[in-house]
Amino acid sequence: QVQLVESGGGLVQAGGSLRLSCAASGRTFSTYVMGWFRQAPGKERVLVARRNWSIGTAYYADSVKGRFTISGDNAKNTVYLQMNSLKAEDTAVYYCAAGLTSGHWAFWGQGTQVTVSS
Repeated sequence: QVQLVESGGGLVQAGGSLRLSCAASGRTFSTYVMGWFRQAPGKERVLVARRNWSIGTAYYADSVKGRFTISGDNAKNTVYLQMNSLKAEDTAVYYCAAGLTSGHWAFWGQGTQVTVSS
């Protein structure tokens, strides 16, 4: 079992950058497929980025491709989401999740709010 705690959200102007962190405890994050989701007000939670460290693959939603990057630091047992060129439509609560396979997300963080002002 792994516990996940997100941080790094906040208010940023359009065009700016933020880096979200997801600190894992209990197990090493690279044991899992790790993903970042977001949920905007009145909308469903959607996957924006995913990385499978065991096979070295990454996925990005079309809406963030080229702007967001998911990465990890084994020494800190932390996964990051670097978000550049932010847009107002990126405003949402961002969640970190872990699963043994992609599509089966067993563990979730509490979420961190990202607000992009236009």
